[in-house]
Amino acid sequence: MPLPFEFEGKGEEVLLSQQDFHFHNNNNLVVPYANPLVHFHNNLLLVSKKRKFSEPTSVLDYITTSPSPTSTSTLSSSHGGADTTTAATAAVVAPVFPPPDDQDQAMLRWIMGDVDDPSIGFNKMLNSGTTVTGAPPDFEFSGGFGVVDQGFMTTHHHQNQMFSSPLSAAETHLVSSPFDIKPNVFNVQQRYTSGGVEYNPLMHKKMVVQQQQQGIIDELYKASDLIQNGNNPILAQGILARLNHQISPIGKPFERAAFYFKEALTLLVNSIISNVNPQLTQNVSPFSLIYKIGAYKSFSEISPFVQFANFTCNQALLESLNGYDHIHIIDFDIGYGGQWSSLMQELALRSNGVSSLKITAFASPLTHDQLELGLTRENLIHFANEINVGFDFEIVNIDVLAGASWSLPFSVSDNEAIAVNLPIHVLSNHQTQIPNVLRFVKNLNPKIVVSVDRGCDRTDLPYSNHLIHALQSYSNLLESLDAVNANLDSLQKIERFLVQPAIEKIVLGRFLYPEKTQHWRSLFLSAGFSPLLFSNFTESQAECLVKRTPVREFHVEKRQSLLVLCWQRRELVSASAWRC
Repeated sequence: MPLPFEFEGKGEEVLLSQQDFHFHNNNNLVVPYANPLVHFHNNLLLVSKKRKFSEPTSVLDYITTSPSPTSTSTLSSSHGGADTTTAATAAVVAPVFPPPDDQDQAMLRWIMGDVDDPSIGFNKMLNSGTTVTGAPPDFEFSGGFGVVDQGFMTTHHHQNQMFSSPLSAAETHLVSSPFDIKPNVFNVQQRYTSGGVEYNPLMHKKMVVQQQQQGIIDELYKASDLIQNGNNPILAQGILARLNHQISPIGKPFERAAFYFKEALTLLVNSIISNVNPQLTQNVSPFSLIYKIGAYKSFSEISPFVQFANFTCNQALLESLNGYDHIHIIDFDIGYGGQWSSLMQELALRSNGVSSLKITAFASPLTHDQLELGLTRENLIHFANEINVGFDFEIVNIDVLAGASWSLPFSVSDNEAIAVNLPIHVLSNHQTQIPNVLRFVKNLNPKIVVSVDRGCDRTDLPYSNHLIHALQSYSNLLESLDAVNANLDSLQKIERFLVQPAIEKIVLGRFLYPEKTQHWRSLFLSAGFSPLLFSNFTESQAECLVKRTPVREFHVEKRQSLLVLCWQRRELVSASAWRC
């Protein structure tokens, strides 16, 4: 079976060995040189000297791909492409992660260096759209990839209380949608009439679907409640086994999302019965990493989800950091670093340029694969060298913030302008550290804090309620992907390598840390953060981006200080900006 995408090696490749490193202080090692581990052809991290556009000046201006194998384009602002030059090699400081297996490193290098397919270009990752013909006609599971509709559960079962929010009236005002959508999708007692005729075949079919979905929700709720309370894992295992006859990974969006939650709960209950401690540790093989990056690429092309989140936050950062020559980004969710390559391009195109950019990425060996981190680091360094920007990249173990007292785990210069990227799901993954993380961020006195909320990370809800809420979110995300009518193989890889692992992380992570917290907006406000309004230009840019998507059911809404990407009036993801 051919790979969904491949890598082309260009130029000299260097495979770092243990003797290439030396230790610095207690927990850091210094990389003496920073040649790229992988040089992607048509990489998002490369720059175009040719392509120009006439759209509004923003980080969206360069959403095409250069045909040149040595000079490609990123998402840039108004000043045209920058020359691709090589700067002095940047120093890298990173904590000691377990060294990768020599065989894996050799295999990864072979894969990345010898297979030639320019379609993997990272600059294409956020550039393409997919032609569609329309959304599925059948009624599907209601809800958004965001704040849950409080009218979502309306039957008379005891589970109907699961979405009663613990927020105060003021807090509810902050997080609620301006739309009061209460579809009563599971009220099977509702009568449908048309011209005095009480029976409608289509409505009857929808009622049957609603009953089936409600039954699946009830079973998942019961199983997760039994698992969390430790009452009877054997009974929970039986409930999950019966669900095998009702749901599969090839059904409608709701069925597929429910299947992934059922699978995650099955893994969890099996580990409990076997007396094996569940772990969040990720061990990614080189081949799995390739497929994961390919799935991310496809997701970014099919859905505006990633583009909306990255470019909205970047525009807010650019406006807040305007006029500063030394910039320090504190990132709690580095990912593949694509967001920062675009920001680098913008900074390099300023009239006065930028003297230096430093990124400090907080990560944990328990939740981040060191192979992925190494790949991200090398590509960012390579891109900075290409556009002649002074660049430092440092990885810090987030666990240093777990203690009651700690010192600043990295150096900060007096002339640096600090900005923080703090997505909400990071707080969900490290619940015990939330107060320390927020206090740490506030003490940095950053110019701006940007945040993205996927909507499915509701640690203010009990465990079982949280999972059902996340089921609603992912069901609607999958529905929006189905509407694109993209290649079936691409959709399956997105679900296998992105959606299913994310669901497993929610199910397992919340089981390990079941304590309820305040809603994330309340946490930010109580920590002394104040919301910032996005500029009119940022709003226009977000709308322009979404209009490029051929599926018209996507749109942008402004809700208080949030910018929200919606699918058929249901929230997919929101972006916000804050000042400490």
